[in-house]
Amino acid sequence: MIVGVGIDVVDIARFQASLERTPGLLERVFTERERSLPAASLAARFAAKEAVGKALGNPGDLSWQDAEVCSEPNGRPYLLVGGGVAARAEELGVTRWHLSLSHDAGIASAMVVAEE
Repeated sequence: MIVGVGIDVVDIARFQASLERTPGLLERVFTERERSLPAASLAARFAAKEAVGKALGNPGDLSWQDAEVCSEPNGRPYLLVGGGVAARAEELGVTRWHLSLSHDAGIASAMVVAEE
């Protein structure tokens, strides 16, 4: 059963400008493994983190780094969750995550489905 669905879109150039303008944003939002990625991939991961929050009902106490977007060797993205995200997911009965990322024409997008 689907517990929640979240979707988000990010303007890549605007996101990159935010990263350049705001010291510490990269470290605050992304895990160490995510930080070395290009701007389009970071924007897609930011969208995914936003989508995770939406799928969980935006409880307001989630840490950005409690949802990490990783990739399988074939490129398929998946989520690793911990901390507040894992606690909220457990509270809602989430046992499986589905994630899709895309970036094209200056826009990054992500869709997350939380499944029981």
